[in-house]
Amino acid sequence: MDKKAVKLKYFIVHGILWKLFERFGSQGLQFIVQIILARLLLPQDYGILALVIIFITIARVFVQGGLGTSLIQKKQIDDIDSSSMFYVTMGIACVLYSVLFFSAPLIADFYNNKTLISILRVLSLTLFPGSLYAIQNAIVARAMQFRKIFYSSLGAGIISGLVGILLAYSGFGVWALVFQYLINQVINTVILWFILKWRPIFAFSLHRVKGLYSFGWKLLVSGLLDTIYRNLRGLIIGKAYSPTMLGFYNRGQEFPQFLIANINGTIQSVMLPALASHQDDSKRVKSMMRRSLVTSSFFVFPMIMGLIVIAEPLVILLLSDKWLQAVPFLQILSFSYALWPIQTANLQAINAMGRSDIFLKLEIIKKVYGSLILFMALPFGVYVLAISQVISSLIASFINAKPNKKLLSYSYREQISDILPSLLLSLGMGVIIYLLRFLSLSPLATMLLQIAVGMGIYPSLAYIFKLECFTYIRETVWAMLGKNTNQKIV
Repeated sequence: MDKKAVKLKYFIVHGILWKLFERFGSQGLQFIVQIILARLLLPQDYGILALVIIFITIARVFVQGGLGTSLIQKKQIDDIDSSSMFYVTMGIACVLYSVLFFSAPLIADFYNNKTLISILRVLSLTLFPGSLYAIQNAIVARAMQFRKIFYSSLGAGIISGLVGILLAYSGFGVWALVFQYLINQVINTVILWFILKWRPIFAFSLHRVKGLYSFGWKLLVSGLLDTIYRNLRGLIIGKAYSPTMLGFYNRGQEFPQFLIANINGTIQSVMLPALASHQDDSKRVKSMMRRSLVTSSFFVFPMIMGLIVIAEPLVILLLSDKWLQAVPFLQILSFSYALWPIQTANLQAINAMGRSDIFLKLEIIKKVYGSLILFMALPFGVYVLAISQVISSLIASFINAKPNKKLLSYSYREQISDILPSLLLSLGMGVIIYLLRFLSLSPLATMLLQIAVGMGIYPSLAYIFKLECFTYIRETVWAMLGKNTNQKIV
């Protein structure tokens, strides 16, 4: 194995470890903070915040969508590239903040809730630190220095969490969530400012911006379509039902999202720059993409299966009985998030190959049929709306995989074959831990037993059946601990 491959392996594994620390350290802290706040606040408070964040998330796509990825994907960048993009994103943030500020009364009238005006105007301020963070994150990702993201996210989580909890205890209601969210965004960017050497310089190149946008604009449009589509259910639920029902929906979605976004997001965020560095070698990209897909599935499937089984006692224990209506959403939406490894691994490979045109076409196709499924489900109630998300995700998995049949010679059959062992073992584990509920133990004791048995039986089954992914992960960990770099990464 040549020295370049050994070095790449080290950076990938090292990057994944630090990204895991960042995800489960900082976001795990955020998750705990949200659990505490959920016990102090009402579902309606979360529903109101969720409505506002939908509009801000859409606006942030214009500020951050595609631009950071274009900086990562480009083979070589300098301060002129990064500074030019920073000034562009800051200008876009100014325009969008003005739009949101003056449209806030119209949005509040549409949802018949005047509170939305001030909340939207305050939270829209996050667009400004977001424009800087997009560039900072791209620079960190290119260098695979994810330790810096860990430090900034953890620091921001601690400070904003303490402020949010203090305000909630003091009776500030939804404003506790507002300031917790705003402070987190600001502190995260400020910490990176001090620990990252990069500073924008007084230079701007329209030519460089056009070059980056030639790749990034397609991802921006794709991201916009995806963001609007993913938040469309929230907009509909908030209008057709109530902010309270939206609070239950979002809270149920948060559990699988936390697990899957952290595991799968960690692997894919590290793999994008790694894949991009080999974009001219399709065989190498396929091998690395396969590794990320198999590894993500190995971790994601058992977590999702376990979450579905223990959903009810978990919600009661962490959030209290007032959030019980979130349980069906948690269980239904878990199936949708289980499909993320397939979708994102394929999309990352397409991005790494520089085919943002294909990426955009896929997003348009998925959003058209997804919207049709959504509106067909609308007359049948909020739970059918949730089920429609699972159906759309299943179809999207096949659509995302199709281009790589040609680009990488990675067929449907190969991809299904790669994830099937982990899926079958997860189903077997799920059946076993589900049967433990008939032991007539207390809900807490049953849940703890199910978690313990699941964590023991899944790796044991993987060892017994000699899953290739389990062997690879075990050998990689041993190699890293023993500083043995002779093991192949793909």
